[in-house]
Amino acid sequence: MSDGMMDAIKIFLDGVNVFFVLYLLGYSTFLFLSVVVGSSELYRRHRQDMLKNVFQNNYYIPISIVVPAYNEEVTVVETVKSLLQLDYKVYEIIVVDDGSKDNTSKKLIEAFNMKHTLRPVHRQIPCSEIEFVYETAEQKVPLSLIRKKNGGKADALNTGINASVYPYFICMDADSVLQYDSLQKIARPILEEPNIVAVGGAVRLSNNVEIENGRVKKYRLPDNILACMQVLEYDRSFLASRILFDKFNGSLIISGAFGLFKKSVVIDAGGYDASTMGEDMELVVKLHEYCVSTGMPYRIRYATDAICWTQAPEKLGDLKKQRRRWHLGLFQSMWKHRKILSNPKYGAVSFISYMYFLLYELLSPFIEVFGVFTMILAFAVDLLNVPFMLLFFAIYAVFGSVLSMTAFFARIHTIDLKLSGSDVAKALLLCVFEITCLRFVLAFVRLTAFIGYKKKKHSWGSIERKKIDLK
Repeated sequence: MSDGMMDAIKIFLDGVNVFFVLYLLGYSTFLFLSVVVGSSELYRRHRQDMLKNVFQNNYYIPISIVVPAYNEEVTVVETVKSLLQLDYKVYEIIVVDDGSKDNTSKKLIEAFNMKHTLRPVHRQIPCSEIEFVYETAEQKVPLSLIRKKNGGKADALNTGINASVYPYFICMDADSVLQYDSLQKIARPILEEPNIVAVGGAVRLSNNVEIENGRVKKYRLPDNILACMQVLEYDRSFLASRILFDKFNGSLIISGAFGLFKKSVVIDAGGYDASTMGEDMELVVKLHEYCVSTGMPYRIRYATDAICWTQAPEKLGDLKKQRRRWHLGLFQSMWKHRKILSNPKYGAVSFISYMYFLLYELLSPFIEVFGVFTMILAFAVDLLNVPFMLLFFAIYAVFGSVLSMTAFFARIHTIDLKLSGSDVAKALLLCVFEITCLRFVLAFVRLTAFIGYKKKKHSWGSIERKKIDLK
C-alpha cells in the first residue's frame, strides 16, 4: 500500500476516533445524568407515599381501558381477569379483537359469559368495519368485546377509543398485567396538575414473577438469560431517559403496554396513525405537535410508580422481531414529524428530546456498527492501538454496568421488592453481558430492520406467548 494511501487512511481513522470519543462522551454524560436524576426522583417519591394516599382515597377520574388483541388466545383471558381485580372506583374494559385467526374472541365470550349486542359505535376517528360486539354485566365493571376486520394495532386502538364511554382512556397490551394500584397511580398526575393530556406508566417484565390479585407475591429474575438481560435493559431505559425528559415536558414516547390519554385531545389530534408501526411514539409526538400548533397549554407526564407487568421474549428470534418493529416505528414517527427538529417553537422537545432520539436511538446502530468496521480496518493496516482500545471498552463497560445496576436496584428498593442472593449475583454478572454483547447484537438487528421494510411496515408481528400465571 502506498504512503499516500496510508496517510489518507490515517487521517480518516483519526477523524473517526474524534467523532466516536465525542459520541460516547455525549451518550455517557446523558446516561449518567438521567440515572442520577431518575434514582433521586424514585427515592423522593417513595418518601412521599403517605401524601399520595390522600389523592388515592378521595379522588378519581373515570377511565376506559382499551386492550387491542391479535391472536392472543393464550393470554387475553388472564389479562382481563387481572384488570377486573384492579383497586379503582370507576372504569370499563374494552377488548378489541383485530381480526384474529385464532380463538381470541371465543375464549373471552366463554370465559365471561358474554352476550351479543347491537350497541352502536360512534366513529369519531377512522377505523375498520366492526363485525360484532359482545358485552357482559356480570362482572365488577362493564366488559366489552369488539371484533373488527384486521387493520393493525393502531386501527384497533382507534376502534376502542370510539367505543369508550369515559373521558380518559388507557391503552395496554393483551399479554400484560396491571398492578392492583396502577390506575390510582397513573391517574394521580391528572389530579395534581392542570393541562395533562397524557401519562406514561412504568413497564416491568413478568417472566418468573408470581402475581396474586394484582400484587407481586414473589419477585425473581427470569431463569432465561436473554429475558434476564432485558430486565436490566428495561429498568435502565425507563429510569434513564423518561424521568429526565419528564422534568421539562420532553417525553416523546409512552409505551404501548401502558399509557393514559385524554380522549378529547387525542380525537382532535386525529387518533392513532394506522400507517405506522410505532403507534405509541407517533401519538405522543403528534400530541406535542398538535398542542404547540394550536397554542394549547399541555403537559405529558410519566408516573414512575404506576406499574404494568409484561412478558419479555425468551427466544432471540422473537426479540429480533420485536426490536425491528420498534426501530421501524421510531423511524416512521421521527420522519413524519421531522419538522420538530431544530424548531425553536418546540423548545426542549426539539433540541434535547428529538435530538437524543435521532442520535442515540435511530442512528445509533448505524454509528456503532460503522465503528466496529473502522476498528477492523485500523487493525488490518496496523493502525489500531489494541491495549488502548481494550482499556477504553473496559472502562465503558464498567461505567455502563454501574449505571445499569444503579437503575435496577433503585427500582427494586423503591417498590419494596426483595431479591435473593443468587438473583443479585445474576444481575451483577449479566449486566456486563447486556452492555457488551446484547447491545451490539440488537444494534445489528436494528441496522437490518429496513430490509423488506415495505412488506412488513404494517404487520403486528408474531411472538410466542406463554400463559400468564395469576394466583
